[in-house]
Amino acid sequence: MSFKDVGKLDVSPVKGAADSLIRNISEVIVGKRETIEMVIVALLSEGHILIEDVPGIGKTMLARATAASLGGTFKRIQFTPDLLPSDVTGIYYFNQKLMDFEFRPGPIMSNIILGDEINRATPRTQSALLEAMQERQVTVDIATRSLPRPFLVIATQNPIELEGTFPLPEAQLDRFLFRLNLNYPTEDEEKLILSRFQRDNPLDNLPSVLHVESLVTLQGLCREVYVEDSLRKYLVSLVRATRAHPDIELGASPRASLSLHLAAQAIAAVRGRSYVIPDDIKYLAIPALAHRIILKAEARLRGRSAENMIEDVVAKTPVPVEASS
Repeated sequence: MSFKDVGKLDVSPVKGAADSLIRNISEVIVGKRETIEMVIVALLSEGHILIEDVPGIGKTMLARATAASLGGTFKRIQFTPDLLPSDVTGIYYFNQKLMDFEFRPGPIMSNIILGDEINRATPRTQSALLEAMQERQVTVDIATRSLPRPFLVIATQNPIELEGTFPLPEAQLDRFLFRLNLNYPTEDEEKLILSRFQRDNPLDNLPSVLHVESLVTLQGLCREVYVEDSLRKYLVSLVRATRAHPDIELGASPRASLSLHLAAQAIAAVRGRSYVIPDDIKYLAIPALAHRIILKAEARLRGRSAENMIEDVVAKTPVPVEASS
């Protein structure tokens, strides 16, 4: 069976919306089209993003530009060692005028959340995000409250400064769809940044190009993108290979399989296809899987990285061949 045996699903609304978002966000973020595309894929597949990079390269700006382009609500949480879980989720307080307890929502009750330097918070506070990121809800005292849709967490951490930080636990890392790096701009891109920001900040006048309600509809449309059975088998084989690799102590979870499947559907639609191809899965494998595995000590001593391991797995896993029509 061909990868293209998909019926007549029209993904042009997804591609059109994605192109508009990429153009709009690119007015603020210079030269990072692939990263912006990955943010949109995360939005469409209801995933979250961990950006691991040095300060000053636009992580906060990317999150704010994404929220502005959607017309959604945006909150920044500055993670520090003294931050409490209630500072994230909200609290119940006693209203003396009403003589009753009222809920004061925390910053988590927004569409786009920037968790800045998430690894500076204690594990107790980091765990406040677990329920929100997986189940789109928070439990405060005995009450459970649903979070708005769409809901995207963009968390950042500085890989250079380790003093005063708390490494993210595996359960937390597994809830991020992608781990991305923005990297430094090229010389020409940095000149363009100076020119673009010379008089004012383009973010101040950035228009909204997609309503959050429309994005929810597009998320449902992405779930209808066709994935041929052989591609599902290929995807599962990739993930399972991380559990059997001799240099990997802990492989990717079934949650990783589901996340990669949803992301492959989303990126196919963003690129104008109503069906997934093997290249979609291979393209997403490193950002979707590398942060979910733990290498053995011997492999780390040999200078191997998680990205190297995923590249190795992709290279050794047979790719399904499209049947001739």
